[in-house]
This record gives sequence, C-alpha cells and structure tokens, in this order.
Amino acid sequence: MIIFGTKGYLYQLAMLTLVCGHCGNPSAHTLRKRVTKFTLFFVPLFPISTKYMTQCTFCGAEQRLTAPQAEQLQLQASSAPSGGQKVYPGE
Repeated sequence: MIIFGTKGYLYQLAMLTLVCGHCGNPSAHTLRKRVTKFTLFFVPLFPISTKYMTQCTFCGAEQRLTAPQAEQLQLQASSAPSGGQKVYPGE
C-alpha cells in the first residue's frame, strides 16, 4: 500500500503599507507565499505549485501576484524605512 497526497505551507514574506485596490484605504498588507508539496508516506518531497498573494489587514481582500511582482514588493519592503512606504501592487 502506498500513501500519497499533498500538503500546503503558508509563509509570510513581508508586511507592506499599500493602498488597497478593494477598499481604497492605505493599510498594512501581508505578502504571503503558498506552496503545495507532493507527499509520500506523509513526507513532503517536492513542490507542485507556488502562489503569491497580498492580503489587506483592513478589509481582508486578497490579491494574487506573479512571482516577479512578489519579488519586487519584497525588495521594496526590505529597503523601505521603518515607517513603511506606500506603493501600489502591480506597478
């Protein structure tokens, strides 16, 4: 008998101050990475899919991002001053 399946992992990459595209408020957004891995006998072996998203902490709306967009936002978060920086996702 072989037991296989998938398991999801959620990583928080950064906290950013963005203007939400849904509610229009400048608020904190979490930049997240979701990785789904193939498992064999409950041991994660290799990633099947990777998705990036931001989530508004004000209204809870999520926006999917491409890998290059997520990398750009992560670089902006690491170079931003401690007070944060207002940026628009996707630009």
